[in-house]
Amino acid sequence: MAKKRDRRVAPSSNRGKEQVDSSTKQDQLGDAASSDRRLIFIFVLFFIVSSAVSVLVYRTKYTQPAKRTDSYVSQRGLVKADVNYQEILTENSMVSENTSRRHYTYPILAYITPWNSRGYELAKRFNSKFTHLSPVWYDLKSQGTGLSLEGRHNADMGWISELRRSGDAWLLPRVVLEAFPAEFLTRKKQRSKAIDLIVTECKDMGYDGIVLESWSIWAAYGILHDPHLRNLALQFIEQLGHALHSVSSARNNKQRLQLVYVIGPPHSEKLQKHDFRPEDLGSLSDAVDGFSLMTYDFSGPQNPGPNAPLKWIDSTLQLLLGATSNSAGSIVHKIYLGINFYGNDFILAEGSGGGAITGRDYLSLLEKHSPVLQWEKNSAEHFFFYLDDNNVKHAVFYPSLLSISMRLEEALSRGCGISIWEIGQGLDYFFDLL
Repeated sequence: MAKKRDRRVAPSSNRGKEQVDSSTKQDQLGDAASSDRRLIFIFVLFFIVSSAVSVLVYRTKYTQPAKRTDSYVSQRGLVKADVNYQEILTENSMVSENTSRRHYTYPILAYITPWNSRGYELAKRFNSKFTHLSPVWYDLKSQGTGLSLEGRHNADMGWISELRRSGDAWLLPRVVLEAFPAEFLTRKKQRSKAIDLIVTECKDMGYDGIVLESWSIWAAYGILHDPHLRNLALQFIEQLGHALHSVSSARNNKQRLQLVYVIGPPHSEKLQKHDFRPEDLGSLSDAVDGFSLMTYDFSGPQNPGPNAPLKWIDSTLQLLLGATSNSAGSIVHKIYLGINFYGNDFILAEGSGGGAITGRDYLSLLEKHSPVLQWEKNSAEHFFFYLDDNNVKHAVFYPSLLSISMRLEEALSRGCGISIWEIGQGLDYFFDLL
């Protein structure tokens, strides 16, 4: 989520497929044929009625919800595997006139970055699609023996006022905790000062809470291997959450300020000491209102491939929820499954390279190279190849309507919410799916 993205290593996972076995009643019918006709009639009538009831129950419980089929892009037949570049170029800017209609009722958190100003306009335009908006504005840094909360200069009060008028999304700016971890966590006064700075900023600016990112930084410093420091880290998050919950929102006295906490996916098949664990999820569930799970950046320039394979997302959720099976139902709704609205353009040559691309970059590549898009069903992502001006081969992975739709449905089936990094990098018609 932060400016620098880490390469992820996939856990191996074989997702089970549910199979429904149905038994036949032919033998029973054969036996019944030798008995009284009245019994046959009653049996057949019962069979027909019970079958009809079974079909009704099945349709009610298992058929795809109307949410996806009702979306404007679905009505136009655009959510599909066999998409072509011309269709994307023609259709990507065409969206439903009803920009306030939501197709999913779960939480949707959208990130906005100052270095991609298009996100600000999209946040206003599709405000009602989101429950939480998180502009990436703040850093909490060490300053001598104290702390400094930097970033207020990023806050655009005019934009905030427009958001308030056009929708009800909660505004939770992101705060990255960059203070030196060992010093910060072992000094009670610094932890208290950090909480005071954050709560005061929320009050002064009229925010509805914050999104806090610190776990990846603590992991990079190696402090999460120390049981004492790890415990202090969890205590700080818990204390911050309770402090925010003690303050009413400026917009609604009945609502308390919220804390969303950013967590990364595991880097291997088994959880490591520095990974955020199921027991951490459980211990913070009362203090934290949502966990923004970064289920993207699976591949990188040294390991080109899909950005967020669906099976990897599934196995990540299994690892995170595994040890909380008894309470998973009460916690899973607080997980905001990460969905990328950016893509990657990888160089497939010795030395490799490449990096992230936005929707604008993607459209330029489509227009210039007229590529053949391919659907990779194992990862559930679209990609294409092209040769650049130096005759070097590239592979481009960028979200499509189908790949996003499948991840929205995954969140629905799991009972999660979603978090989008970040909306300024996506195509307009992506928002019709939300």
